[in-house]
Amino acid sequence: MRSLVTIQRVDQAVSTLCLKHRFSADIARVFRWVSKSGDGHLYLAVGVLLATLDGLKGGAFLITGLLAFAIEVPLFMLLKRLFRRARPQHLPAFITPSDLYSMPSGHTTAAFVMAALLSQFYPEFSEIYWGWAIAIGASRVLLGVHFITDVIAGALLGLACAELALLA
Repeated sequence: MRSLVTIQRVDQAVSTLCLKHRFSADIARVFRWVSKSGDGHLYLAVGVLLATLDGLKGGAFLITGLLAFAIEVPLFMLLKRLFRRARPQHLPAFITPSDLYSMPSGHTTAAFVMAALLSQFYPEFSEIYWGWAIAIGASRVLLGVHFITDVIAGALLGLACAELALLA
C-alpha cells in the first residue's frame, strides 16, 4: 500500500512539473496534433495501404494488426473498468478525454501496438515508429489527461498485445 502512495506522489509530481509552467499551453498546441495522430483512424488506413501496396507482407501486417487490436481493445477496456483510476485533477487539461478513467492510456497502448508491429514487418524505419509511439505517450501527460504510470502501463500492454498477435 505504501508503494502505491509513492507511485501516486511521483505521478502527481511529474504531472505538476509538466503542466504548471508558463509554456504549458504552447507545448499543448503542438502535442494536440501528436495525440490526434494516435486517435486510431490512422492505424486501419496504414494497414489497408500496406496490404494494397505490399502484397503478402502487407496483407500479413494487416491481419496481424487486426488480431493485435482484437486482443488490445477488450483488454484495455477491461483494465480501465477494473482500475477506475481518476484522471489528473487540479491541473490544467488541454483536451477533453473520451472517457472518465486514466489507467492504462489507450492512445499509448495502440501506438505501441503499431510501433511493435511496424518494427517487426518494416524494421528499416523502427526509430521513427518508436519515437512516434513515445511522443504519443508523452502527449497524453503533457495534455493533462494521463499520469506517467498510465502511459507506462499502456506501453507495456501494447507491447504484450503485439507480441501475442505476432506469436499467433
